[in-house]
Amino acid sequence: MLSFAVATIAVVGVAFRVFDTDSNALPEPPYQPHAVSVTPARVLSAAENAPVRATAGTKSVHHYEYVFPDNAMYVYDIDRGHKLVQHVSLPQADGIRGVVADPPRHLLYVSYGGDGGQNGSGSMLKYDLLHDRVIWERAYPTGIDSMAITRDGRKIFMPTGESSPLPIWLVLRSSDGRVIGQIRGGESPHNTIVGPSGKYVYLSPRDTNYLAIARTSDFHIVRRIGPLAGGSRPFTINGRETLAYINLTHFLGFQVGSIRTGKVLYTVPIKGFSWDPKVFLPTSPSHGISLSPNERELWVMDGPNSRVHVYDVSKVPARAPRLIASIKLTRPVTGTEVPCAYDCDRAGWIQHSRSGRFVYVGDSSDVIDTRTRKVVLDLQPLYDSKKMLEIDWRNGRPVFTTTRSGLGQVR
Repeated sequence: MLSFAVATIAVVGVAFRVFDTDSNALPEPPYQPHAVSVTPARVLSAAENAPVRATAGTKSVHHYEYVFPDNAMYVYDIDRGHKLVQHVSLPQADGIRGVVADPPRHLLYVSYGGDGGQNGSGSMLKYDLLHDRVIWERAYPTGIDSMAITRDGRKIFMPTGESSPLPIWLVLRSSDGRVIGQIRGGESPHNTIVGPSGKYVYLSPRDTNYLAIARTSDFHIVRRIGPLAGGSRPFTINGRETLAYINLTHFLGFQVGSIRTGKVLYTVPIKGFSWDPKVFLPTSPSHGISLSPNERELWVMDGPNSRVHVYDVSKVPARAPRLIASIKLTRPVTGTEVPCAYDCDRAGWIQHSRSGRFVYVGDSSDVIDTRTRKVVLDLQPLYDSKKMLEIDWRNGRPVFTTTRSGLGQVR
């Protein structure tokens, strides 16, 4: 049974709640942001093919892939052969760490800057997708990282960064970016997912061998999955929120965990391939994992061998994942992203399109057709970024996002 310490602190009229699994722990002080002068976005190419114009007056859904290298946003029309339809400059966004979309309110949030510790503090901007403008920017006294947003768009769960000495995710009010709570999810807060039900947020701390699960309503941690074979890294979950597939520090492969019980069900090394940490420097050799929308296949990154491996997971949890394909990438996953503020080594990331037809491989630029398992396109900005997601539009407004974590969609 987990125990919780709960405290309430008044901060400029905001109720600030602190939750912890250690009843003897003292609450951390609040970390309110301060507003900074908005640096306008510059639309470098936005003709009639940009989503807001191209879909105006249409009842059908159009699909677009968004890619975020440092200081920029590139938009590709998936339905028209991934034609580049928009390029936006975000001059302030050095060191982009996370992106989330809120389609009903036509908003995009980008976290950038330091991820804590020696890399310093970070910021977040709020972007209007309809009018291509930055609404506000907030600078935080903590680091930032890959965040997640609730389904109603009201709360953002922001990790204080994988280099941060704080084991804390800040809970932000999306309307103004202010801190309204925090969750102690584990050492080196890094990746975050809000589940399809909207009831739970999943917290991946890089230097903790557990994946934490908290309620989005009151921020209580309700379960932890583990112990894992290493620190928790990129991960994904199924649509019913019963299974988690987790990459690990210092492990080529992944583990499968039960969200209901917190137990590790399977440990799956990538057989026939190896990793030399003196050659491939990132500490997570498998840094990318995505579940197909129909939840039959799991695609897993293999940076050291510049491959993506495909597993049949249609029988999980009754049967272990089964390797069915290994796809060689066009370019080796080596070198550094350009431009890049810090943490620049290419490591990889994987995201399925909503239809399941394509897989996008960050730090390689490859787009893979999932039917033929062949590389069919080269998106150059994807060679220098691990941040991407799909946003779908209809009648001049965004209506859906995949997020950047490749979640299952069977509900």
